[in-house]
Formats: sequence, structure tokens, C-alpha cells
Amino acid sequence: MLRMKSESGWWLITHPDHARLAGEFAKAWGNAQFRSPEPRQRVLYGISTHDDGWADRDAHPSITREGKPSAFSIELVGKYSAFEEIDLVDYLTVRERAVRIIAEKDPYAGLLIALHTYNLLTAHADRSTIAAEQLPLLDAFLDGQRVYQARLMDLIHADGSLSAEEQSMERIEDHFRLLQACDNLSLLTCVAFDREATLLHPLALHSGGSVEVAVQPLGPRHFRLDPWPFAAESLTFSFPARHVAGDRFETSAELQGGFHRANEETLHVTLTRQVF
Repeated sequence: MLRMKSESGWWLITHPDHARLAGEFAKAWGNAQFRSPEPRQRVLYGISTHDDGWADRDAHPSITREGKPSAFSIELVGKYSAFEEIDLVDYLTVRERAVRIIAEKDPYAGLLIALHTYNLLTAHADRSTIAAEQLPLLDAFLDGQRVYQARLMDLIHADGSLSAEEQSMERIEDHFRLLQACDNLSLLTCVAFDREATLLHPLALHSGGSVEVAVQPLGPRHFRLDPWPFAAESLTFSFPARHVAGDRFETSAELQGGFHRANEETLHVTLTRQVF
């Protein structure tokens, strides 16, 4: 779950819906400067489904020790330090499922999700927030992910529908960075981030180089990107969310009741090239 504070409570967005928004960003990605992804449908599939493994967990939202919805929040942007609030075994099970349910249908898309998962739990995870006795669980999971990634690469290299360039690790890493960028932009949207940021990695250009994209907030869920990676001058995207009233909750059951009673509503994010 992702959470966004409101004046009277919380907007809650499921991981799969957040990933669908990331997929919409990826679908619009590309212009005279920035390279669009190819093989297009397989990359878009990976980006838009990269959090499908969270569906069951998100159907039963829980609370933190402070009584807030246990969810990705504005405080966690740029880091991953909430492991003290997470059952690590359950969390790794969800992460494993998120990779495998897509990889079993499309190894190319699945590899992008596996690379995303591995990066999240190495480059961004704060190991100091994981109990020492649980660190071997995380390390065993990462070892397993490396083995699984190698199996997926073997399947990709045996796939005659892919060109040699599309099979190359260089091109796959470009697509991984695009997943990271679109995921990050969706996270910034879903928590209404209000400070300057970047889309994590330099992103592929037609020239063969890459460049970092800066994100400037102009208002709630309104961002300027520079340099601009889309064809249209301004874009507005929609995504579903549910609003739950109340700042704190006594039990997870109380939060779940409010979540399931809430109507699904549509929120919007606008991306802009220039500020006039």
C-alpha cells in the first residue's frame, strides 16, 4: 500500500495501481531525445505489473505501531528504512511472488522486475533496520535472486523473437532503469512529494548516451521534468485511490473496514515541460 496524507485522513493506493501508473508513464516515454523501450510490449508489461505480487497483501491493510496505515509514505522517498515495521519473511515472500508470477509468463518482463527487486534490497535497503538474526534470510533471498536472474537470461538468449540488441545486458539495463524511473515518478505522485528529486538513474538517449532527469514539484501532484522525456508538452494521468478518514487507527481491522467501505475515486497527476 502507498499512503498520501489529506486534511481528514489518508488516501490509500494499492501497489498494483501504483505500478499501472508507472506503466502509463512508460507508455508515453520517448521523443526526439529520449529512446522509447523495445521490445515495447514486453517492457511495458514488466513495468505495469512489477508490483502485482502485492495484491493479496494490499487487500488487508495493516497499521504501524503508531497507528498509521502501514504503507510507503513521503518519509520513505529516497530510502527504504521501514523494516522494523515489516515481517521480513512475509515481505520477502511477496517480493518473490512479484517476480515469479510475471517471469513465468514473460521472462523478459520478469527479469526487469527481478533487477528492480534486487536493486531495492541492496542499493536502497537500510540493513540497520533489520534484526541481526534476520539478515541471513535477506542474504539468502538475494543469493536466490541472482540464480533466478541467470535462469531468466538463459531463456531470453534462447528466445528467437528477440534481436541480439534486445537480448544484450546493456539494453536490458536501460529498460531496468526506465522501470526504476517510472516507478519512482509514480511513488512521488502517490505520496504527493513536495521537494525536488531525480528519477534515480541516467536514462537512455537516441544519441547512445544517457542523462539524469530532474523533477520539480509545482503543486500537489504536479511536476516539471527536465530534460523532458515525452512527446507531448504536458500530460495528465489518472489513478484510483480510496480515502479513509482518521489520522490514527486502534487496530488493523478498523483500517481495513474503512478501506473496504470507501469508494474508489480517481486522482490525477500532471507532468509539465515548461513553467510559464
